[in-house]
Amino acid sequence: MLIDTYGRVATDLRVSLTDRCNLRCSYCMPEEGLQWLAKPDLLTDDEIVRLIRVAVTTLGITEVRFTGGEPLLRPGLVGIVERVAALGQRPRMSLTTNGIGLKRTAEALKSAGLDRVNVSLDTLRPEVFKTLTRRDRHADVLAGLDAAHAAGLVPVKVNTVLMPGLNDDEAPELLAWAVERGYELRFIEQMPLDAQHGWKREGMITAQDILTSLRARFTLTPEGEEERGAAPAERWIVDGGPHRVGVIGSVTRPFCAACDRTRLTADGQVRTCLFATEETDLRAALRSGAEDEDIARIWRLAMWGKKAGSGLDDPSFLQPSRPMSAIGG
Repeated sequence: MLIDTYGRVATDLRVSLTDRCNLRCSYCMPEEGLQWLAKPDLLTDDEIVRLIRVAVTTLGITEVRFTGGEPLLRPGLVGIVERVAALGQRPRMSLTTNGIGLKRTAEALKSAGLDRVNVSLDTLRPEVFKTLTRRDRHADVLAGLDAAHAAGLVPVKVNTVLMPGLNDDEAPELLAWAVERGYELRFIEQMPLDAQHGWKREGMITAQDILTSLRARFTLTPEGEEERGAAPAERWIVDGGPHRVGVIGSVTRPFCAACDRTRLTADGQVRTCLFATEETDLRAALRSGAEDEDIARIWRLAMWGKKAGSGLDDPSFLQPSRPMSAIGG
């Protein structure tokens, strides 16, 4: 079991498979990209599968989410999914992706054992997509979403970040589009995870701003805390159902008290929080010949020291030392 001093138990593992990405989203990284991790620093496929096995069979993890950077850039992704699916205590598996490579991989991922996907899409307008991501790949993301749905990677969830002056007027249009296609839309407040540290609390599109915009067109009924559990998204039933929309208010409506997540970076570090400034090295233990129980003990100690909250509700919040692309969203 992974328990902290506040009684929270981690059952959800987020695994970053790479720090690389084929987009350059303005809220994540600079246009020129970042200094990528050297290949020897990255966990191998075998090391990733071993750590997941320890987490699932020894530490009580029941859900695994593969993230990046962009996880579809990891050459061994399908094989990793297949090997994790073969574990005696099979976890539920999902993938967070920008969707660009999903058209060609959705069927293989489903066959390997992946359960569902979250796809990032911030706009329905190709020209705005190009401005936000600095790449002209909007059509590829839409094709990836279609492929995921057709392959049965459901529910397909769409993650959207609204940015002032770019796509902040699109919330109702995006929800109508998602409802029509059977996708579950989730709006995420912009978080301070950009490498260039350009995030500003003032002027950001808040959860309340999003809800106000949506209610101008839709009737939203709160789903309730019982249904939410430890999920980061507050969810609302749209126009009486069955469709739902979620809002993740990491900055203005933090959900730290119910957090059940632990994170593994692409270079083998445990992070107890997406916004943590400290990490615990599992890669060194792996490569020095540590037994599974030794790795589990290091992981337990890391989680025991998890802080009460992310600190995002503090105006003097200090940004993490590594951007989102390096630690997994």
